[in-house]
Amino acid sequence: MRPTMNRVVHFVIGHITLGRGAPVVVESMPPLEQSAESEAPERRLGKLLAPEERLTVAAAESCSGGEVAHRITAVAGSSAYFLGSVVAYANSAKRDLLGVPDAVLVNEGAVSGACAAAMAEGARRAFGADVAVATTGIAGPGGATARKPVGLVYLAIAGPRRTVVREHRFPGDRAAIVVATAEAALLLLLDGVGDALADRSLR
Repeated sequence: MRPTMNRVVHFVIGHITLGRGAPVVVESMPPLEQSAESEAPERRLGKLLAPEERLTVAAAESCSGGEVAHRITAVAGSSAYFLGSVVAYANSAKRDLLGVPDAVLVNEGAVSGACAAAMAEGARRAFGADVAVATTGIAGPGGATARKPVGLVYLAIAGPRRTVVREHRFPGDRAAIVVATAEAALLLLLDGVGDALADRSLR
């Protein structure tokens, strides 16, 4: 069974093709609302995966700076399912460690749905994980442009069947944006794990 989650309505705004595999679904998300679940997503993830080591997860982080990995590893027993995270802050790290294509970095930029998708797929491939989540965005206070304001964040989840990208616009200062990014990434990871487990149970 999939975990019970507070779902928010999302809007599919397009597709990205990275030159390999199926197109990537891009979703624009409304602001995060308080979850009906009081338990932190990383703890729910642990309860879902740790008892039976049902599948493995990994992460690739840019704007969250390792906060996703920090929260996952704060849960006892997470070594049973969490393989690791790559904090790829520089474009060269995204390219060399995660395989983000130069064309994506040049044409779309590091803060883009295409980059998030490539990061998630790269982390899944590098760690040999079943599911991987990625974060990239502008935490501020600098680095923004007219097209890409502070708070613009792209998250991606790569699983056995598909990759999904979500676009968020988080308010607040740098610290608030990092916290919101990690929270949203963990919720997305929980969702992706639920999808992967559901797919597995149908086989």
